Amino acid sequence: MIERRPFSSLGKANFGWLNANHHFSFGRYMNPERMAWGRLRVWNDDEIAPGTGFDPHPHRDMEIITYVREGAITHKDSMGNEGRTEAGDVQVMSAGTGVVHAEYNLEPGRTTLFQIWILPDRQGVKPSWGAKKFPKEKREAGFEVLASGRPQDAGAGALPINVDGAVLATTMRKGQTLVQPLGAGRAAYLVPARGAITVNGTAAQARDGIAIRDEREFTITADDDAEIVMVEVAAE
Repeated sequence: MIERRPFSSLGKANFGWLNANHHFSFGRYMNPERMAWGRLRVWNDDEIAPGTGFDPHPHRDMEIITYVREGAITHKDSMGNEGRTEAGDVQVMSAGTGVVHAEYNLEPGRTTLFQIWILPDRQGVKPSWGAKKFPKEKREAGFEVLASGRPQDAGAGALPINVDGAVLATTMRKGQTLVQPLGAGRAAYLVPARGAITVNGTAAQARDGIAIRDEREFTITADDDAEIVMVEVAAE
């Protein structure tokens, strides 16, 4: 099963400082048919105006992964962590028993990012935060694991998350093809951050969502130069 979710069909919320697009039900956007995809619960496509951001607020029992597409995001939390994550890089926060954090765009221009929430396998764990640089040139035509709790990714250098799942990314040049396996009982959700792609014959434009399950593998073809982010999780 492969389903395209056009960018135009996503939930919308524009607060002036924040222009948010929701792949799944979130905030004021409620769509019973888009509550989750396996363990994946949230995928927000956010544009944050310069000098603004998310003031301190709490979370618990959620794995929150931020993939910065443009600009940078500056993080501060109740655990004493502070950091700045730039375009192409990733930060992960395991909310666990509870954490309060703030995220600001302190850059002169807008920041755009994907904010991804995955339901953890274990609740009530100690909260944590981490960030890492991932040079894009190392992931051409092959998915690089950015964050993972899958057993097979141990020692791969990915940021740790508290779930049997992974966040991955690849860049592809126009005309390149990539075959990606997907095991039984697993689901994938991928979004081209830029460029156009075709997945098993289903065409998608930049910022469209592609939901995949019940496929042993799928083939991605880059119709333009493309940058793709994907989440792979248990289907149930």
